[in-house]
Amino acid sequence: MYAFKPFAFTKHEPRSAERPKARSGHRIACDELNLYSYGGFNPCISNDDPDMRDDLTWVESKPLFKELWKFNLVTQEWRRLPCQENMPNELASNAVILKGDKLLIYGGTGVPFGYNCSNHLYICDVKNGKMQMVPARGHFPLAQYGQALVCHGSYLYTVGGTTGYNYTCDIHRFELRKAVWEHVYICAGRDQSEPRGRYRHELAFDGNKIYVLGGGTALEAFGFLEIPAFDLATNKWMTLLTQRDSNYNSVPAPRRCHGSVQYTDEKTGVTSVVISGGYDGTYVFSDVWRLDLNNLQWNCLRKCVLPNPVYFHSAALTPEGCMYTFGGIIKKDDEGTRTDAVHSVWLIIPKLSVICWQALNYYNRNLKYYPPDELLHIGVPAKFVQRIEHDAS
Repeated sequence: MYAFKPFAFTKHEPRSAERPKARSGHRIACDELNLYSYGGFNPCISNDDPDMRDDLTWVESKPLFKELWKFNLVTQEWRRLPCQENMPNELASNAVILKGDKLLIYGGTGVPFGYNCSNHLYICDVKNGKMQMVPARGHFPLAQYGQALVCHGSYLYTVGGTTGYNYTCDIHRFELRKAVWEHVYICAGRDQSEPRGRYRHELAFDGNKIYVLGGGTALEAFGFLEIPAFDLATNKWMTLLTQRDSNYNSVPAPRRCHGSVQYTDEKTGVTSVVISGGYDGTYVFSDVWRLDLNNLQWNCLRKCVLPNPVYFHSAALTPEGCMYTFGGIIKKDDEGTRTDAVHSVWLIIPKLSVICWQALNYYNRNLKYYPPDELLHIGVPAKFVQRIEHDAS
């Protein structure tokens, strides 16, 4: 029997023959239709791998994946989009945001890490896979990787990153309509609240402040009891003291390379951010934590535990509140290995219509074979019928 289970991870077994290889350092995004996965890295694929040896794009780009995949959330089928011709060569630790049907891709590195980095912005139409670099002018950020992005109005903000040797927490913004870069704040030690340079951190945003969550350098990871925040109105950094989980009297352990999503409660207007997994240089995490940005209260979601400790994975949230994770390096039996697993977990209770749609998919896994008119005739709302990729192969 179907039962809606919030805070419980579900593994999704792909129903397509075509699927992405295990990877780390990639980035994902979600809308209500698909999960999109960009780039990634895997040095452990053999030259005679039967799935890859005839892939000319892979032969030229390995061990980096010059790929954009989409995973239909209804049919559970992967499909590779035809956009590799205009993809950059910097395909690991990019920063990615999905804005409408456009995927914004910034930064990243090739291999060896840090040898070639990017400060270019690419836009990809996820409907057809067409990708192009955005011509830009102005005061460009350093070419780096491991940055994080926030989109606010017509501005795209980038925070932090590394060249492979130096780490920053500088802030730049890109005016999307005019295609102009400008400095927002360059950390130079003039304010004691300036955060230390870092990469593979995550950001939260409440419309006023950008919150920097974790991250680190090659030698250390930063914690979560005190978190840096940048006020866009005053253009100043501040250090905020968070509240410990009341049951555990603790906050998340320091980490980098973790996942992060955020959502806003429709009734209260409170924005929460959820972090998952990560790595501190020694220990790989499987825990999941939520931070209420209204009162800076941490809560350990103790019933919501990743299936394996994982880092260098990626996490994204659907508009209805379901978090998906894909890939990364998992720790199993004291060994680290890359994975191609897709998992999901509901972080909120969605509308009853969404739960009914989930139940329908649970009991009938062949909805893609039904003509749309037939589904509409039996009472399936049009917004759900449109989510089925009927031409998936």
